[in-house]
Amino acid sequence: MTVKIKQRIKGFKVVDEALERPAASETSAPAKPSVVEMHESLQRPETLIGMTYKIKSPLFEHALYVTVNDIVLNAGTPHEQRRPFEIFINSKNMDHFQWIVALTRIMSAVFRKGGDCTFLVEELKAVFDPRGGYLKKGGVYMPSIVAEIGGVLERHLISIGLLEGQALDETQLKYLAEKRAAYEASQGAVALEPGDGFPAGAQLCNKCNTQAVVQMDGCATCLNCGYSKCG
Repeated sequence: MTVKIKQRIKGFKVVDEALERPAASETSAPAKPSVVEMHESLQRPETLIGMTYKIKSPLFEHALYVTVNDIVLNAGTPHEQRRPFEIFINSKNMDHFQWIVALTRIMSAVFRKGGDCTFLVEELKAVFDPRGGYLKKGGVYMPSIVAEIGGVLERHLISIGLLEGQALDETQLKYLAEKRAAYEASQGAVALEPGDGFPAGAQLCNKCNTQAVVQMDGCATCLNCGYSKCG
């Protein structure tokens, strides 16, 4: 740009912009690191971390395979967090294809919406099948296949740190093992491997929904969670 000087030049000086510009510490505070939160406009990365869980129900001829994919937010920072992003359920059984697809799409939309998604666990586990539930391996009662999907989601959220597990401590586990061994010895029952179930004739526990309640010392006691009507 050309500037026309209409007056006589009487003097000049060199202006150093670096010296006249105030220091960065005087103008503004250091910028805080931006924290990425989960929201529905967050774009899906090319690669997600996933885990697949197998559900084998007596209601279905073929097993269900539940895959939950997670997105890692703020990777490599103190704010790193792993959150579910999408869920898929696959099976050779096509009888319930429509409601399974609808369920997974709604759940995935809730995941991507952001905020608290842990409420899905209780909502799914509260679904009861009008035809009746079933006992899975280990004697755990499931009121419906949807409730078992909720149980799978609960396990996944615990594994990534969004839910706190309620596992028994070593002292409680040792106490229950002693109680179980004492009952099996008194009944002459064959000892079972962990996960293979509880003694024959055990009743369903109202607290943990496991078929593990037996009569010991005149009191109904659960060999899975330790609940007893006698306190």
